[in-house]
Amino acid sequence: MTQLTKISAQQTRIGWIGTGVMGASMCGHLIEKGFATTVYNRSQAKAQSLIDRGATWADSPRAVAEQSDVVFTIVGFPHDVRQVYLCKNDGVLAGARAGSIVVDMTTSDPSLAVEICNLAKQQQVHSLDAPVSGGDLGARNAALSIMIGGDADVVAAMQPCFEAMGKTIVHQGPAGAGQHTKMVNQTLIATGMIGVCEALIYAHRAGLNLETVMQSVSSGAAGSWSLSNLGPRIIENNFDPGFFVEHFIKDMGIVLSESRRMGLSLPGLALAEQLYQSVKAKGYGRLGTHALAMALADMSGIDWKDR
Repeated sequence: MTQLTKISAQQTRIGWIGTGVMGASMCGHLIEKGFATTVYNRSQAKAQSLIDRGATWADSPRAVAEQSDVVFTIVGFPHDVRQVYLCKNDGVLAGARAGSIVVDMTTSDPSLAVEICNLAKQQQVHSLDAPVSGGDLGARNAALSIMIGGDADVVAAMQPCFEAMGKTIVHQGPAGAGQHTKMVNQTLIATGMIGVCEALIYAHRAGLNLETVMQSVSSGAAGSWSLSNLGPRIIENNFDPGFFVEHFIKDMGIVLSESRRMGLSLPGLALAEQLYQSVKAKGYGRLGTHALAMALADMSGIDWKDR
């Protein structure tokens, strides 16, 4: 494999593909650090804020790779990852040169991360899977947890970039290990969110003041990131997405598929996945994961938005 070069804002050209809710903020932190950046998104309008800050637009993932030493991607679904990386004409690997690094930060299939890594190595290209947790707030505040799979020397070389975006940066193991770790994260969130929503619904029906309830429960044994960060949004009827319901359903589907392959029974996650399917069926697929509160409230005859 071609020797790694030192990553620095002065000499490393960054490519960024995917400028959605989280991607735009994450890329923006790299621009703030002084990295020359080339961007691509299916909708150029969603990349305009980065272009206004100095990023260069490219017309395809391949064009991004041709102009970059390191390419980051954070797109929607595994099929989007496959298209972005492996399209023979316009994909990232079609344009990546030997010695470059590609980093997929999408939450995606562990097996796809391994496939991309193996194909990249055939081209002398280094590959990492590095999904993140922390939602839109973590992305904006450069406080993400970054879970990384791939070769240790590549992970070490990429620290200046990871440190610009996150606070908890952990190498989990070989290719695919980052994605498996993210599946652990999503499993924890899925069942935990049920508890957050049901507890607030109970508090409402009991006639309690939801703000004062939060003061009592959020800092004790029942406390969690979801309760502290999304509980107030639920109370305020702010269901803007930090992470889309439809993307969360995708993630739970990956975990359930992997669990079947490994011979595991995860009934709690299966229940959460079904509840979130009901959220999507009500037309809330493009809202945040905490929109589960509206669907659960409806089961008890409560119109959460008009309570």
